[in-house]
Amino acid sequence: MMKKLFPKILVCILLFATTVFAQRDLGARPTGSGGVLMPEQAAYDVKSYDLAVRVNPQEQSIKGVLTAKALIVKPIDKFVLDLDMPFTVESVALVSPLKDKGDIPLKFERREGKIWISLPTMEKAGKTIDVRMAYGGKPRVAPRPPWVGGFVWSKTADGSPWFATAVQNDGADLWFPVKDHPSDKPETTTLHFTVPEPLVAASNGKLQSVVKNADGTRTYNWFVSQPISNYCIALNVAPYKLVEDKVKSVSGEMIPIQFYVLPEHFEKAQSLIDLTKKYNAFFEEYLGPYPFRADKIGIAETPHLGMEHQSITAYGNEFKYNEDGDDWLIFHEFGHEWWANLVTGKDWNDFWIHEGFESFMDTFYIEKTKGKEAYFKAMAARQKNFKNVKPVAPREPRTTTEMYMLPPDYTKSDGDIYGKGAMILNTLRFYLGDEAFFKSLRRMAYPTPEMEKITNGKQTRLVTTDEFLKIAEQQSGKKLDWFFELYLRQPALPKLVSEAKGNQLTLRWETPNNLSFPMPVEISIGGKSRRVEMTNGKATVQLPQDVKYEIDPNGWLLKAL
Repeated sequence: MMKKLFPKILVCILLFATTVFAQRDLGARPTGSGGVLMPEQAAYDVKSYDLAVRVNPQEQSIKGVLTAKALIVKPIDKFVLDLDMPFTVESVALVSPLKDKGDIPLKFERREGKIWISLPTMEKAGKTIDVRMAYGGKPRVAPRPPWVGGFVWSKTADGSPWFATAVQNDGADLWFPVKDHPSDKPETTTLHFTVPEPLVAASNGKLQSVVKNADGTRTYNWFVSQPISNYCIALNVAPYKLVEDKVKSVSGEMIPIQFYVLPEHFEKAQSLIDLTKKYNAFFEEYLGPYPFRADKIGIAETPHLGMEHQSITAYGNEFKYNEDGDDWLIFHEFGHEWWANLVTGKDWNDFWIHEGFESFMDTFYIEKTKGKEAYFKAMAARQKNFKNVKPVAPREPRTTTEMYMLPPDYTKSDGDIYGKGAMILNTLRFYLGDEAFFKSLRRMAYPTPEMEKITNGKQTRLVTTDEFLKIAEQQSGKKLDWFFELYLRQPALPKLVSEAKGNQLTLRWETPNNLSFPMPVEISIGGKSRRVEMTNGKATVQLPQDVKYEIDPNGWLLKAL
């Protein structure tokens, strides 16, 4: 019986590991987010956003007011925000610091998705200003959420409105004015969402209050006490039922859990909460405490597949558990609370730190639940989709579209930042050994044990690939620049060439542009494994007479097939 069941179980394991990462022909191109930061936006640092949005589901339109508090870091007389072109900007003003003084109206100009706002004077470095903007219109409808985003409009089983935002690859400028670059997170965010009764607006952070309005609407007031990426600010609306629970963190604190679920799925909600508790224990064991204990572990059922919206994970997998009762979608998106939300790439050229690191954790979970053989099979299953046409982590700034999609039309995803990123970490694990490797992961999440205790937002930080290089070198005592240069800074894979003559096996690495690559190779000889050092990328191994051997039997090494 077990022999018959194992192939089916293995298929589920491989699906768990690779479903998110396969190539997709999306049929549409994201508008893009990030890229080279223009000087006018580099000249200020966003300290907070205050966003008020009123939604009309019947017209699929919104009206909003955004107040951005910004610290000037270089003198500017132009303040530039991003906002998608379907919106009309009704007014822009400089908020007076004096309560008895009115706001100062400001002139502005629309230029290709950006709003150029003229400040009254040249503002000097060190000054903090508040810019308020009123806008409205019909937001872009997401053509292929969550990969190509916008608003996702749908209905529940009884015909009630059900909608959500999903804008990772496009940026939050698809629904409110924002500085659309990963390098600038607001320290705090205040959100006010007004929707028709009896709809419920679920969002990030903590719910402060719900105000019943005279016009048959309710306003949900949320406060995010932690820095947050603009694409993670989320609006999820439905006639939700709220299921609450809590879980004890490895840090000792009790973390509130809130699941905003559709009424028709109310009875299923606890099962997903229980899975999330189990996954939280796994991530905390290897990466440190859940980062947003001061807010919540939140889940909202959405009409799109899913997204790592900080403290309110978007879940649209319809409670489709595998034969072992696991849900790949909630596991993957919840893991992004560490890889994307706790540590965030300073630029989208380091997108792999979000997706590759979490893809590794997806596969490592298989090892911890199914064993090493299942881990190796799941990791090997990833490589068939690699394209290797662009670096996983180029040094130059990139947009989300450039990192996620394939040229020339950018309507197909290549998946390399997912699966190839995971296999790069798998090979690094082989080279460093488990102790140094997993210490490196934990210190990438939290650089010091002291940071694991912080909950006021200072535990979050912007990171780069070079930072991980330094951490891994510190934890292992090994130089790793050659490893990162070959695997991450250029796209081609190394080729392992082997030649057996008599009882002698010769191995050598062939690399693009003759890059240095002294990667050891594991060889199984007569069923016993040994690690062969490849000084200068070459080695010779003496083989016993008439004994079978296998090179890299477990597939540790990411190499050309």
